[in-house]
Amino acid sequence: MAINTTASPLIDAPRGLAGVVVAETEIGDVRGSEGFYHYRRYPAVDLARTRSFEDVWHLLVHGELPDAERSARFTAQTAALRRLPAGVRSALPAIAAAGRGSGPLAGLRTGLSLLGAAQGFRPVYDMDAESRRADTVAACAAVPTLLTALYRLGHGLEPVEPREDLSYAANYLYMLTGSEPDPRRVRAVEQYLISTIDHGFNASTFTARVIASTGADIAACLTGAVGALSGPLHGGAPSRALDTLDAIGTPDRIDTWIRERVLAGDRIMGFGHAVYRTEDPRSRMLRETALGFGGPRVHFAVEVERRVEAILAELKPGRELHTNVEFYAGVVMELCGLPREMFTPTFAAARVVGWSANILEQAADPKIIRPVARYVGPEPERAAAATG
Repeated sequence: MAINTTASPLIDAPRGLAGVVVAETEIGDVRGSEGFYHYRRYPAVDLARTRSFEDVWHLLVHGELPDAERSARFTAQTAALRRLPAGVRSALPAIAAAGRGSGPLAGLRTGLSLLGAAQGFRPVYDMDAESRRADTVAACAAVPTLLTALYRLGHGLEPVEPREDLSYAANYLYMLTGSEPDPRRVRAVEQYLISTIDHGFNASTFTARVIASTGADIAACLTGAVGALSGPLHGGAPSRALDTLDAIGTPDRIDTWIRERVLAGDRIMGFGHAVYRTEDPRSRMLRETALGFGGPRVHFAVEVERRVEAILAELKPGRELHTNVEFYAGVVMELCGLPREMFTPTFAAARVVGWSANILEQAADPKIIRPVARYVGPEPERAAAATG
């Protein structure tokens, strides 16, 4: 049995810290048993249906929804921050070349570090609240530019410079494709971005807050969060959910394919969630968005969802396993022309705002996050006491 040498008694926590409250927040909450989540005091799905991405961004970092005048001002402010410093822009070809095969999300870690250095981001510990907020806005505005430039460079294409006359979502699609985006696709992507801005104390958000608790700069906090998001169990599922649709192929293969995977103990990507015990409200909204586009792919996805849920209910009785956000997110992003390797980076282009709000909240607390681990290895050899 390990000896406790800390000042306070050890408290056992469940694996993965499931159900453990580690902080108080005013940013939002996920109520898994109710199938509901909100940003500040507003239902998140309602915001996705009725507001712009910039308005919700303002809500998270400033604490309130803007009126029309403040919305226009904030939108113009963030649009003006999209261009990258010359030193960062000139380094992107090398980052893309070095990371060929690993994708834009890996390059974003390096790009954010360079951006922080070029912008002179200081430790949040040494800054006032307004200065911290300004650094988060500058970083968030630059993330779509970094991601799309890295994607295009990785495919032998020149980056597309951002436009200040386009919304966040429209500019993202424009920089990715080089073409004026279709308004219908812009709105679909914008709704996806809004619906994924924040979602409780997930792994990447918690990572960002841990780093912020050390007083590190905004770029360091966001870089750590991106690293956490890159894990397949966190942000990598949308493309894998589409891989499932591809593997099934046709409606007549659905039942056989799903039964084989479930009986083998395999996870069906895009189904089940760590928090929700009901239908994921984000999935419900994105299903509606997908059905608005229509087409064989969408109807096939709906049929796969129906059969997977029925088979899971039969083979895993008592468990509530429904589609999560990744299932229809992949379908919607494919319909909007995004390549699969940009699915998780697109998630990051939204979640960076939620991370920023959490960083700002954590930076106001001077207490560092410093848990302990219980040592369970072999008893250490103790050095003989010095004599003489």
